[in-house]
Amino acid sequence: MDQFSTLDLTIFIGYLCLMVGLGIWLSRRGKQESTQDYFLASKALPWWAVGGSLIASNISAEQFIGMSGSGYVVGLAIASYELMAAITLIIVAKFFLPIFIDKGIYTMPQFLEERFDKRVRIGLAIFWVLLFVFVNITSVLYLGGLALQNIMGISMQVGIIGLALYAATFSIFGGLKAVVWTDVVQVVVLIFGGLLASVMVLNAIGGGFFEGLSTLVEKAPEKFDMILEKSNPEYMNLPGISVLIGGMWVANLYYWGTNQYIIQRALAARNLGEAQLGTAFAAFIKILLPIIVVIPGIAAFVLGADIAKPDEAYPWVLNNYVSSGFKGLAFAALIAAIGSSLSSMVNSTSTIFTLDIYKSFFMRPSAATADLDSAEADNPTLTDAEESKLVKVGKISAAISLVIGVVVAPLLGGLDQAFQFIQEYTGFISPGVVAVFLFGLFWKRTSANAALWAVILSIPLSMLIKYFTPSFPFMDRIGLVFLTVSAIIILISLLENKAADKKAIFYKEGLFKTSSLFNMAAIVVSGLLAVIYAMYW
Repeated sequence: MDQFSTLDLTIFIGYLCLMVGLGIWLSRRGKQESTQDYFLASKALPWWAVGGSLIASNISAEQFIGMSGSGYVVGLAIASYELMAAITLIIVAKFFLPIFIDKGIYTMPQFLEERFDKRVRIGLAIFWVLLFVFVNITSVLYLGGLALQNIMGISMQVGIIGLALYAATFSIFGGLKAVVWTDVVQVVVLIFGGLLASVMVLNAIGGGFFEGLSTLVEKAPEKFDMILEKSNPEYMNLPGISVLIGGMWVANLYYWGTNQYIIQRALAARNLGEAQLGTAFAAFIKILLPIIVVIPGIAAFVLGADIAKPDEAYPWVLNNYVSSGFKGLAFAALIAAIGSSLSSMVNSTSTIFTLDIYKSFFMRPSAATADLDSAEADNPTLTDAEESKLVKVGKISAAISLVIGVVVAPLLGGLDQAFQFIQEYTGFISPGVVAVFLFGLFWKRTSANAALWAVILSIPLSMLIKYFTPSFPFMDRIGLVFLTVSAIIILISLLENKAADKKAIFYKEGLFKTSSLFNMAAIVVSGLLAVIYAMYW
């Protein structure tokens, strides 16, 4: 705490009070009468809110703390997660969103029932709830608690509880609408405060932003290899060319194309055009993010940071190279990232639990088996009382997920690079999920049994490869499991379906046509990525 001046504390506490007040105001102001109001923000989001919320939901302690820690160890190569995400967002906007929005779905498991059957829906719904609670929510709480401990001297447990209460103010009571509109504010603070920290440490290194970057390249050229050689000790985490043509694609398509707490923002857009422009906007911001979340870690390495573990690199930079007054703003950016991601994860956990698990098992048959439109308040299948009950269940399940996160988060204290931990264990489920969605969306013969087996086998196959070949890079393992379950899907589907499956998707004419503005954005994003990889190959 002695690292913080009175001005820093005033700015930081003022920001927290502002966001809590805004969250409470939005929760009381916005109507939450139906599931569409609570879980999809009344389907009224403009493109800039979609894009801003996508980034705010994505960027969290796992990037600020975890990716900076990996930047300290690996270097710029870890930025492949951010850079490849930019082109993945364009692909998702072009080919995934038109189908999802045309179907009018609320959740990813719901789409799986419409395309396959209830077994696939429930199976993946359970997997996702467990993953969100025990990997995503807990890791963000842990990393946030670590930052509070290292920067402000607050104990880990107290910090974790404080972050949970902060996120609860707008994730539980206000639903997605409160989450998104607080995200819009938080993403501005996140980017400005994050850039501020990077600019100040680069200034200290080289006397200016570009001079500092040049000094980093000069003093640690090995940290600026985007594609790692086999001799690199971090090759296991980022295995060379696989980040461009292998398992990284599976990881990114899973996260940006099938992940509920990300895709939910696009589903809540006013229309498809707004969703696509918002997603393209997010792609541009992703290209900027390595400056914010990776460069400080490399700078800490060059400056010889006195830290016990890599994940302490970003707090070390804040404490030592961000001046009084600005430190409070930079730390507010970190808390903004944590709060927005936590609230998004909690909201989406409650969405899946309520609409895919609770509604399926515990509501009367007419409601539990209804199509998506039955979730709208004006549809007689669900009465107003039933709508209100689902919203209440959503709030309760959101609170429970946060409580579990608070209890489990301190147990992650032995992690070295938390970002890599999250990527590896998410990679146990992502190959099967991506295969099921890709074949379900784009191959009409894909059968429900084939999808079910892909879901069932993804985790045991991943565990077998990890156990019997521990030296096999986990990114390559993700790619190998994806190819294996894809072959299983093809084999079973060919045996079961001689023609199109009875639930196959048939596209409307012009469904994948995009606006000239979106097309131009896609070209610019692709060009920028080509230049970056050409410079740092």
